[in-house]
Amino acid sequence: MAPTGKRTGESTRGAGPALPSSAGYLDGRLLIAMPVMGDSRFERSVIYLCAHSAEGAMGIIVNHPAGSIDFPELLEQLGIIKKGEHIKLPQNAESMKVLAGGPVDTGRGFVLHSSDFYIEHATLRIDDGVCLTATVDILRAIANGSGPKHAILALGYAGWAPGQLETEIQSNGWLHCDADADLIFGDDVDEKYGRALRKIGIDPGMLSNEAGHA
Repeated sequence: MAPTGKRTGESTRGAGPALPSSAGYLDGRLLIAMPVMGDSRFERSVIYLCAHSAEGAMGIIVNHPAGSIDFPELLEQLGIIKKGEHIKLPQNAESMKVLAGGPVDTGRGFVLHSSDFYIEHATLRIDDGVCLTATVDILRAIANGSGPKHAILALGYAGWAPGQLETEIQSNGWLHCDADADLIFGDDVDEKYGRALRKIGIDPGMLSNEAGHA
């Protein structure tokens, strides 16, 4: 599950998730897609920015379901649990969301989780309340009940080359706002986009082409 940090083309050009953070950057905040963005991969997306620096940016989409696969099924495919053992999973594992985290490295899993769980040399602490871990060990911990209290599993991530995210924000591609645990980890995936906009006092029907910053 570990990220490669490879670069791809267009708006998915990725910096790896271990970028250093610096004052003035947006790591630990939420990006909210503007309707005028024009990129269907990010339509109505809310992205938690795990890293943002002069070297680029990396984030996880927190409101796009990955499709029909659920977390117990994924655990079974990875050999973490055996077929028929779903009923033995703790409740938070059984109901854990599997999301489409972005168009880069979609075959890899990235777990955004509360900071009550940490694996040395594997977990990236983003802020006081949120961490990112991309190893199978965290999935095993969640399956046996020793994992973080709050977590979402994302397949893939969103990445930007140096200066690219800043350009997209200036071009009215994104708004940004403070993150909160409910918007990141909440079960109401379909409602997150509207809730994120309302958090910064914006009615989705009133959005225009004028650049704005929260």
